[in-house]
Amino acid sequence: FLLSGGVIFLAFLATTFLIKENPRPKTADAGATQKRKGGWSQIPDKRPVVAMLATGMLLSFATMSIEPIITVYVQQLIEDQSRVTLISGVVMSAAALGAILSASRLGKLADRVGHWNVIIGALAVSALLLIPQAFVTQSWQLIGLRFLMGLALGGLLPCITSVIRHNVPDGVGGNVLGLSISAQYVGQVAGPLLGGFAGGHFGMRSVFLGTSILMAGGAVYNWLAQSRREQDMVANPGKP
Repeated sequence: FLLSGGVIFLAFLATTFLIKENPRPKTADAGATQKRKGGWSQIPDKRPVVAMLATGMLLSFATMSIEPIITVYVQQLIEDQSRVTLISGVVMSAAALGAILSASRLGKLADRVGHWNVIIGALAVSALLLIPQAFVTQSWQLIGLRFLMGLALGGLLPCITSVIRHNVPDGVGGNVLGLSISAQYVGQVAGPLLGGFAGGHFGMRSVFLGTSILMAGGAVYNWLAQSRREQDMVANPGKP
């Protein structure tokens, strides 16, 4: 707790003294200011935004759903029980490490093949990687699979942000990005709650399999949303 508090305090100091933002010039048009306050109502097509909010929630959900069961699950995989806490920490951090390594590369790939295509692929791959996690017999297998899942999920956040920015007016971008962060926190709350419930009532394997089904559903939902968006753009080429 002391270490976490110290890191957060350092982040506060860095944000306060190292980040500078130029003030925006004030506009004399009060009517335009009033229109910008509309927020959600100013978005012409809300379907892509809703899809991205759901995807952000799924990202956090997939990462956090194993948190309540991970210590007990790892305990069944290793013989030296004194290393349970250490291995559990490595398992939880493996996905984050994979995301760190892949985020920039998947972002560049998304610029070439399309952000929505990367999102669909990342969700589908993570859904597949969650299945063998339910049947591992060694701790290193779980660590490796979580790392690979992190590699797949690393491109989601930049792609989510890009899709949102391309589908909302300039005046409400910050508002919708704030909603995106809120959706991710919903996933952080729902993941451990539902993961703990499923693990306690249906067994620990159900946590991985259930999360896999949700991620696969997210991939299908994004594919449908992308297809409908493209159809609308073809039918109404002048519509934003």
